[in-house]
Amino acid sequence: MSKDKKKRNTAYFHLPGLFEFYELYRIFLSLFHEHREYFYDWCAIGSIYGAPSDCIWGGGRVEDETCDPRDALALMQKYDISARLTFSNSLLGKEHLSDKRCNTLCALFSESSRVQNGVIIHSDLLLDHLKENYPKLYFISSTTKVLTDFEAFRHKVERDDFRYVVPDFRLNKQMDQLDTLTQIQKDKVEFLCNECCWFGCKDRKNCYEAVSRRNLGVNAPEHRCKAPDSEQGYRFSKAMMNPGFIGIDDIQNIYIPMGFSNFKIEGRGLGSALVLEFLLYYMTKPEYQLNVREAIYLDNMLDLF
Repeated sequence: MSKDKKKRNTAYFHLPGLFEFYELYRIFLSLFHEHREYFYDWCAIGSIYGAPSDCIWGGGRVEDETCDPRDALALMQKYDISARLTFSNSLLGKEHLSDKRCNTLCALFSESSRVQNGVIIHSDLLLDHLKENYPKLYFISSTTKVLTDFEAFRHKVERDDFRYVVPDFRLNKQMDQLDTLTQIQKDKVEFLCNECCWFGCKDRKNCYEAVSRRNLGVNAPEHRCKAPDSEQGYRFSKAMMNPGFIGIDDIQNIYIPMGFSNFKIEGRGLGSALVLEFLLYYMTKPEYQLNVREAIYLDNMLDLF
C-alpha cells in the first residue's frame, strides 16, 4: 500500500489536554507504542492540544495547568506527536499580542526539530502576528468560529493559512455537501466527534466569548447555558445521542471511505477519567480495554477522580 493510500485509510485523532492530562498521556502513550496490538490498526494520533493556565490567548475552555510546558513538549517529541497550543480567544486586541507568557510558549513550540507543532486559532489578528513571528508553526481554524454555514466553512478550508479547519459539529452529517469538497480540501477537514452541546443551541458563540473574557480577566456576568438538561454537565452517553456525534463505525464505514481522515476529540476540563473513556472507545480494541484501564488505574502518579 502506498504511503498516501495508507494515510487516507487511517483516522488521525487530535486529543485534548496537552498540559492538563500530562500524567494520563505519559502512561497512555507508552502503552500505545509498546502494545500497539491493544489498539485499532486503522487509527493514529495526529496531535494533542491544549493551553496552560493563565494564557490570555486561550479560548474554548479555561484550563488548569498541571505540568511544565517543557515537560509536555518533551513527551510529545519523545513519541513524534504534534503538539498544539489552543489559542482560540475570539476577543483579542492589538494590545494583547505582546503578552510575554503566550509569546514565550509559541517560541518554545516553534523550536521543535522532530515534528512540527501548531496553534489552534480564532483571531485573524493573532494569526497575522504568529505568521510573522513564528513561521515554523502551522495553524488550525478553531471550532469556536461556529461555522454552521457550509459555504463559510468552505471559504475557511480554501484559505492557505490553515492546515486544518474544524467546522461546527452541526455540519458533521452534511454528507452531500461534504462530498463536494476536493480531496485536498477533505484532507484539511477536522471533525469534532464527541460534542455534547445541544444540537439546537443558538448561544454557542456567546458561550465561547464568555470563556474568552474570563481568560482576558474581564469582569463580566457568567454565561448561563439554556440548553435542556444543561445542569447534568458533559455525559459521553448523552454525546453519543447527539445528531452530530461521530462514532467509530461512522469513521470506518463513512468518513474514511469518503476521503476524510482527521477527527478531534473534545475533553479539556472534563477530567482524566472521562478522557480515558474517549481513548478506550475511539482507539482501543474492546478485548484490550481492561488491560489499558488497569495499567492507568494502577499507576500511583495519576489521580483519575
